[in-house]
Amino acid sequence: MIAGLSKAVILYLAPLLSLTAILLSLFALLAPTMLLHDQVALLTVLPSTTLVQPGPSQAVDGPSVFMGVLGSCSKPNNAAQINCTAPVISPVYDLSVLPGSSPSLLLSAPTATSPVFIALAIAFSIMFFLTFTLISFRHKLGGKMTAILDKPVLQRLSAWVGFFGFIVGLTSFLIIRMWFGKAVQDFNASIALQGQQGPKLVASTGNAFTMVWVAYAFYAVPIIASLTKLNIYTEYIIP
Repeated sequence: MIAGLSKAVILYLAPLLSLTAILLSLFALLAPTMLLHDQVALLTVLPSTTLVQPGPSQAVDGPSVFMGVLGSCSKPNNAAQINCTAPVISPVYDLSVLPGSSPSLLLSAPTATSPVFIALAIAFSIMFFLTFTLISFRHKLGGKMTAILDKPVLQRLSAWVGFFGFIVGLTSFLIIRMWFGKAVQDFNASIALQGQQGPKLVASTGNAFTMVWVAYAFYAVPIIASLTKLNIYTEYIIP
């Protein structure tokens, strides 16, 4: 039973989790400028009375800004149409909808290398997904394809490609999380210092980070499976 369950995880669940991780990472990279404009972002600035009035937050109409590594989207009020900047690797956020008293200078994009490293990590993840899936189902392909996929060098290369993509992607998102976390802290502290005269805004890290952590938790399953098979093959099959 355990052997059958292990086989099912490697053959079916692991490739599915790897594909899901790729899609979630792509959403986090491309949002909000290219898709999910007001639904997914790495950092958001929304209307709120939390920082300027004591007690629970009250419903308030005001500007909203949604930021990612490729650009930003914004709208002047809740009912307005959202506008997005062109996606570029070194974006300048459009914060013109925010009032002049807001500390908008504290909201800046991370370095241009961040989206490049994330894109590189996703590219390696796609390569790993394709090779891992083919290796897992090599017994059903038959012929020369099975013989090629049975080669230890190909399986070893697939495992290390996946591991490299995992490390680069996770490290890049962790750095971006620290960057935006500091921006949120400084932005909110500056508004709170203005007291009741401050703009009714609050910044927070967005749900894109939740998608990223889920993506890399999923991605870890096929990576571990691939490295485990590599370790077993090296220790017990190769003399």
